[in-house]
Amino acid sequence: MKNKNKICTIEKAGSLDSRFRRLIQNPRKILKPFIKEGMTVLDIGCGIGYFTLEIARMAGSSGKVYAADLQAEMLQTVKNKICGTPFEQIIHLHKCEENKTGLEENVDFVLAFYVVHEVPDQDAFFNEIYTILKPEGKMLIVEPPFHVSGKEFRTMLHKIENIGFKIISKPKYFMNKSALVSK
Repeated sequence: MKNKNKICTIEKAGSLDSRFRRLIQNPRKILKPFIKEGMTVLDIGCGIGYFTLEIARMAGSSGKVYAADLQAEMLQTVKNKICGTPFEQIIHLHKCEENKTGLEENVDFVLAFYVVHEVPDQDAFFNEIYTILKPEGKMLIVEPPFHVSGKEFRTMLHKIENIGFKIISKPKYFMNKSALVSK
């Protein structure tokens, strides 16, 4: 796979939350089949929290959401959004490293939306995700069409299967490459 680990910076983050994006990538519609009340969820590469807040609504007060990102500025943006709201009790900000989350708690679900192509060592990343997923845990991977070719995505899926994940489905999201996998 080409080295595509150039991360989206906070300066470009404004484009991550727009009305147009909400039309084609509505967080509730995308996540509704996967997230239930009381789940523990990891939003890896959470950025400015585009999906994080909706995940927290769906997991509810009995759930737990880890908003993980490499960049302290992204996590600060999420912190500012949840400050003084009930989400402060549900969303836990977690600064991760380039190739690993460093998260030790087991999770029911992992969202990796537009993030895997930015990870330099995908094998290490997927191995770690496999270890923190609960039995029957699932991960949704969605990759952008202009950053990840079909061949690169197939290579990614092959890596995932070699680790032990099972590909459950390949949901269709406007022009994106995606896979729902389970442990």
